[in-house]
Amino acid sequence: QLFTEDGLARRDFMTSIRNNIYYVAIVVPAQTVLALGLALVVNNRMLRGKSFFRSAFYFPSVTSSVAISVVFLFLFANSGAVNALLGFVGIDGPEWFADSRGVLHLLFGVFGVDSPPAALADGGPFGLSWWDWLAGPSVAMISIITLVVWTTSGTFMLMFLAGLQNVPVTLDEASTLDGASRWQRFRYVTLPMIRPTTFLVLTLGMIGSWQVFDQVYVMSQGDPAKTTLTPAYLSYRTAFRDFDYGSGAAISFVLFLIIIVLTLIQRRALAERDTDRPRRGWRRRRVPERS
Repeated sequence: QLFTEDGLARRDFMTSIRNNIYYVAIVVPAQTVLALGLALVVNNRMLRGKSFFRSAFYFPSVTSSVAISVVFLFLFANSGAVNALLGFVGIDGPEWFADSRGVLHLLFGVFGVDSPPAALADGGPFGLSWWDWLAGPSVAMISIITLVVWTTSGTFMLMFLAGLQNVPVTLDEASTLDGASRWQRFRYVTLPMIRPTTFLVLTLGMIGSWQVFDQVYVMSQGDPAKTTLTPAYLSYRTAFRDFDYGSGAAISFVLFLIIIVLTLIQRRALAERDTDRPRRGWRRRRVPERS
């Protein structure tokens, strides 16, 4: 009962949580894989012009997010460059910031399922029907996801690059002499050595994904039909537009708890087990010195 009838509707809050779950599920893996791929490219010893590529990949991260968001608004307009490129290959581009249907609902529509089945229309967790949970991110949210992945991968690329440069070259050479393929060297040598960096990138990416605000504020403000509404933007809108400061603070507190819990779960899942640690109850005996 954090939100009263005079403040935030419970459905709006759960809709924002659902939208952010889709957002985190796509952004965190995509930006991590892209950043690692860029770091592997830049770390290649045979690559020429490494400084240029490092600067080019990192440049979107230091550019103003508001400026890039405005540029993406023009790119994803109904008559923008993205729909023009899709038109060249015979695809009728969607109305990116006017169509409130999720990508899964659009896929269902291709197969002739435009209305929810009776089993999915009623019920569902947290006050939303199963059909609402199966909507998927809207095309407007997909455009925001594309923007965020492009602008954040450069920063995480530098983190991965620092981790890759700390991997001893002798390990890679030894595995090559043992007959390991390039994929085997990457899987069994490189990835375990950069495990702390991977944990850092995933943690920072997850925290930043739950705090997304400026792109939503500039590009959509939660529209269309609240499909881009996020808890961070909802907290701002509730507190400073609806002047319901109590509910706005409550949303921020719940968002803080979500981030803390997910960070602890992620840390436990990715933590390395210390095999050299003595078992509980075992005491090291001191060997007497010989005279």
